Amino acid sequence: MPTLNDVVSLLHAWYPPDTAESWDAVGLVAGDPAQDARKVMFAVDATAEVAAEAAEWGADLLVVHHPLFLKAVHGFAATTPKGRTLAALTKAGCALLTAHTNADRAAGGVSEALATALGLKDQEPITSDADQALDKLTFYVPVDAASIVRAAVAEAGAGRIGNYDFASFSSQGKGRFRPLAGAVPMIGTVGEIAEIEEVRVEVVLPRSHRRAVVAAMKRAHPYEEPAYDVVQVADGEVGVTGTGRIGTIARTTLGAFAAVVAEALPATAHGVRVAGDVDRSVRRVAVCGGAGDFLLDDVLRTDADVYVTSDLRHHPTSEFVEKGGPALVDVAHWAAEWTWLPVVQARLVAALGDAVQTRVSTVCTDPWRMRL
Repeated sequence: MPTLNDVVSLLHAWYPPDTAESWDAVGLVAGDPAQDARKVMFAVDATAEVAAEAAEWGADLLVVHHPLFLKAVHGFAATTPKGRTLAALTKAGCALLTAHTNADRAAGGVSEALATALGLKDQEPITSDADQALDKLTFYVPVDAASIVRAAVAEAGAGRIGNYDFASFSSQGKGRFRPLAGAVPMIGTVGEIAEIEEVRVEVVLPRSHRRAVVAAMKRAHPYEEPAYDVVQVADGEVGVTGTGRIGTIARTTLGAFAAVVAEALPATAHGVRVAGDVDRSVRRVAVCGGAGDFLLDDVLRTDADVYVTSDLRHHPTSEFVEKGGPALVDVAHWAAEWTWLPVVQARLVAALGDAVQTRVSTVCTDPWRMRL
């Protein structure tokens, strides 16, 4: 017979509380670790309706994604909606646990679940954690243009090390080349060997940003054919933990992909909103469960054709589209994060087998009820 402590230990191993954002409130909210945990229910939100469902089913533990108490409180009397929700759970002997931002970025977490629900293959984080694989870009540029090109690659995501950015190493030397017929050299003459003072610049970058950084270097470089090389400087693949996910689907159109999104997610009054040419070709897809406009700049540096997330605001969306980046698909916050519930449910069943009964809440906690 698993105890609450047994179940909590599993959940904390999969979604470590210390990986949550500093402002977040995760972990065991209420319950005796020594109590039995035979029946576990999963939901996105701990609302009064969800608490009533948990109590009626006889749940010993309710696992939710969104914190019931995100801000500190001095009491939880049943005179407020949140207090009544917790009182209903406590009266029914049901513990409460929250896995929020620690579940967002984890392997088997919210963004991975959303990506899998939409059929993404070869997934990796949009921004990876400390085990992220790195590349090193080396390029050669005339001395008087070096600062311009260094700034361009830094703006594209290169040279970020811990709490520092614009990091690079430069050494000076002489570059030699001979323009051939058909060349339009900025320096030198066709058919003659030229020699110029150049700077060798080396920068590290996330492997997922390789294409964007190289493209930025070429755009800013004064040479018609800049000399450069990229080497992998970290063993292994990109870590499976990190923010958002990016992956590949069979090539389709934006309109057809949006229909796949609508079919894959629970129906809501919000529906699926699309920004971009519906006939645009789509193969690379980036996703982020929950409110994802904080990742827009990072997505812009990837090779994604479309970004799926929630709660996109008017001005950031408009400005993003004007930059000519990926198309945008905006879905209901609750629907995107709901995709995680069957995943964590299956994970718990695989770990504990017949010793535990599980249930995904049937209550839709999306606050929007009608769209005219």
